[in-house]
Amino acid sequence: MSSEQNAVRPAATTAAPALRGLLIAITIVFLLLVLVLPLVSVFVAAFTKGVPAYLAALSDRYTVAAIQLTLFIAVVAVPVNLVFGVCAAWAIAKFEFKGKTLLTTLIDLPFSVSPVIAGLVYVLIFGAQGWFGPWLKDHDIKIIFAAPGMILATIFVTFPFVARELIPLMQDQGSGEEEAAISLGASGWQTFWRVTLPNIRWGLLYGVLLCNARAMGEFGAVSVVSGLIRGKTNTLPLQIQAFYDDYDLAGAFAAASLLAMLALVTLAVKTLLEWRYADQLAARRGH
Repeated sequence: MSSEQNAVRPAATTAAPALRGLLIAITIVFLLLVLVLPLVSVFVAAFTKGVPAYLAALSDRYTVAAIQLTLFIAVVAVPVNLVFGVCAAWAIAKFEFKGKTLLTTLIDLPFSVSPVIAGLVYVLIFGAQGWFGPWLKDHDIKIIFAAPGMILATIFVTFPFVARELIPLMQDQGSGEEEAAISLGASGWQTFWRVTLPNIRWGLLYGVLLCNARAMGEFGAVSVVSGLIRGKTNTLPLQIQAFYDDYDLAGAFAAASLLAMLALVTLAVKTLLEWRYADQLAARRGH
């Protein structure tokens, strides 16, 4: 080794800890300013008028109706996206067919399209002056400014989460185990339940958690198709906006804190599962 190389190596060795410390400091400061501080501020502002005012805001009949509608939309949208995500990931990861690249690109579409545009598309299709508007009106079917339209909008903005979690996982695993099961006489359904599903269950669970969190927090697409009718078509994010428009900041932050708690619970469940089943996750990744 030359003297020049010996001179360079100590500099690189001493610079690495300094660079590591700088990167860690930048990350921590950024998270504190952008994530932790605003989140703490929400909870502080929610209790500025005391616990009674906080509980009164959450027990308001419009807020209760918004919570119920938010949960209802999530209960419908998440299972639909679960089924779609598994089917799409299975098709893309396990089979070769024409249009596969296009299908993968379309799955990513909600990540690049504004949710507001998605809401407007459904208005164009199902609104009173839309493509199917006159027919829906004649048959007394209401989609826009009602729960069905809000569910459709939520499904649109959340359907990539399960599929995108499963596709790389299933591609890494390959199709060897499924082919072995089929060669031993297992049906397609038996192969899925006994081979494919156990291999993807943790990725599937993560995708469902993320999908659920986004479904409950969606604002843009839902606001376009909801009509913002208090007590009927306001979800929790829309109710926060309604409180804010009425200059009821305590109510707005109280509702926002509830939405934030739902997100934190989702994150806590995900972290707990990762910690509890770390060995099994590592084993699955090893395959």
